[in-house]
Amino acid sequence: MANPVRLSLMIGPAVPVPVPQAVLDALVRVQVMTTAGETASGFELTFSLTKSSPLQTIFLLAGGGSIPLVRVVIVATVNGTPEVLMDGVMTNHELAPGENGGPSTLTIKGKDLTAVMDYLDFSGMLYPAMPPEARVAIILAKYMAFGVIPMVIPSVLIDIPIPVERIPTQEGTDLAYVKSLADEVGYAFYVSPGPAPGASVAYWGPEIRIGAPQPALNVDMDAHTNVERLGFTFDTESKELPILIIQEPRSKALIPIPIPDITPLSPPLGAVPPIPKKFYIIDGTAKLGPIRSALIGLAKAAKSSDAVTGTGTLNVARYGRVLKARGLVGVRGAGTAFDGLYYVKSVTHTIQRGDYRQEFTLVRNGLVSTLPRVPA
Repeated sequence: MANPVRLSLMIGPAVPVPVPQAVLDALVRVQVMTTAGETASGFELTFSLTKSSPLQTIFLLAGGGSIPLVRVVIVATVNGTPEVLMDGVMTNHELAPGENGGPSTLTIKGKDLTAVMDYLDFSGMLYPAMPPEARVAIILAKYMAFGVIPMVIPSVLIDIPIPVERIPTQEGTDLAYVKSLADEVGYAFYVSPGPAPGASVAYWGPEIRIGAPQPALNVDMDAHTNVERLGFTFDTESKELPILIIQEPRSKALIPIPIPDITPLSPPLGAVPPIPKKFYIIDGTAKLGPIRSALIGLAKAAKSSDAVTGTGTLNVARYGRVLKARGLVGVRGAGTAFDGLYYVKSVTHTIQRGDYRQEFTLVRNGLVSTLPRVPA
């Protein structure tokens, strides 16, 4: 039977191009790490090189010198459907010489295109009368030359600063500033590769946990089983309930407001969440306006809502497609407590000749599915 998985690799300065066959022949292992939230995705390419291989001079451009901007695009085609796994830049090269005349091992590491946003410090840039979403859109427009398409979702409560009171000023690199703005309103920021090679979507918005789920992960279901390993943990200790303090402007009275961890874009996936055992006061909100205080409260509450975590491994050839992070997936066969929909928090792809496996982490807010039946 023909191999249902085909790997494509493109490398080049600024504009990546398909690599020659000699590079693919030397490639022995590809690893791509994708994580939800604000953690940058990364990749690792491992090559086996002979001493006379031209790849040693192609990739190691200067001993001890800085690595130029070299883009890497990795595409996996599974059963005829291409999936862009990574669009990033090289950040690190490692060469391990072989022994007794054996081949050397060249390892290239890199990050997604957020690494480019972290090169230059733009501290002092002014953004008068601009809410956070407008500032993010302007910053991301700089990177459209790299094929980055901004997707900026306005926050639930828009806070437009009045110029006579304050003018927002950037601190740090574009990446640091965009992440800080996302943290202020409870959003996430990440760059997702695809859908076409050379294009990426820079998403700044809420961590969406709605939409069509990916094909279910089946555990202990005889011929329908499509995962190699899947286990769950239920953490009842980490659940916290943040309390927001606002100050009534006339009487100066302090008013405590408990903040829920549920938003319209993040409905509960489990019917039985743990009861919060910890309460904490969000510092520094009494002096802020009610809108900014509410945004910070929602951001804090969203970070402690996941109580169930599932970790596992699957073979892509048996699953039939690539499991994507930052989306929903169903679980069947794990029992009443753990069946149901989950949010895919992270996926690590490991591709070797004739083998493609994924390690994944799933999360949700509680036990027992909110759906009467999990779709296949």
